This record gives sequence, structure tokens and C-alpha cells, in this order.
Amino acid sequence: MKLLGDEGQTTVELVASIPVAIAVAAIAFNALLFFSECAKFDRVASNAIRACAASPGYGQGIEQSISAIDSLIETEMGDGTTCEVSAQRTSDGYTTFTATLFYEPSLFGASLRKELFGVELGSLTHEIDLTVDTYKPGILLQEAL
Repeated sequence: MKLLGDEGQTTVELVASIPVAIAVAAIAFNALLFFSECAKFDRVASNAIRACAASPGYGQGIEQSISAIDSLIETEMGDGTTCEVSAQRTSDGYTTFTATLFYEPSLFGASLRKELFGVELGSLTHEIDLTVDTYKPGILLQEAL
């Protein structure tokens, strides 16, 4: 038995559900891409700190180590990656290097608006800390996050 007014119901439901499906797909895409970038960043940043800061060259200060680490990370991570490196001396003579990754969510590669309904949308950040002893090359202390 066919009721009047049922024609096109499936089409209307499909049209209503497509924006929701696109939103869920965009969120899943960004989450997986962010996790992938974090995994790569952890490996690249740790290796860069080990290579540039654990055994500095003669006369190489913290600022030179920071710039070398930053350039090595940006080279290895590729285009579109924004990172920041900082260092802090601890009271026991070690130096803690902190590398921070900034991730801007996108809509399948297209940039999104930075503000929505008056609310500023911030970027996602991920950081890694590695403490080294610059007086004894090769001594590393991994910080628990």
C-alpha cells in the first residue's frame, strides 16, 4: 500500500545527512593527520636535538643549537609545518630543549577560517622536551609528558 506524500523522502534524508557526513569525515581526516604529524615530529625533533645539542661544536652556544635544531626540524618535516624550539638551563647543569609543533586544521587541504561566530579557532600544538648534558656529550634525559 502506497501512501501519498512519501515520494522523495529518501532524497530529502540523503540531502540532510550529507553535510553531517562531510563534517565527520573532515574531523576524522584532521585527527588522523594530526596524529601522523605528531608521530613524525617526535622522531624528527628528538633526532635533531640529539644531533645538534647533545655534543655542540667548540664555541657553539644555546642560540646556535636552537637555530640548528629548528632548521633541521623544518627541513625534515617539509612544507606547511610550523615549529618553535626553545631551551632552558636547569639548576643541575643540564639544558632542556622544547620543540613545539603547531598544526592548523584544514578541510581536506583547503584552509579554514580562523574565526567562527566571533570565536577564534586556535591551532593544535604538540611539544616534546629533551634534556641534555652539554658538558658530557651523549647524555640524554627524556622528559615524561
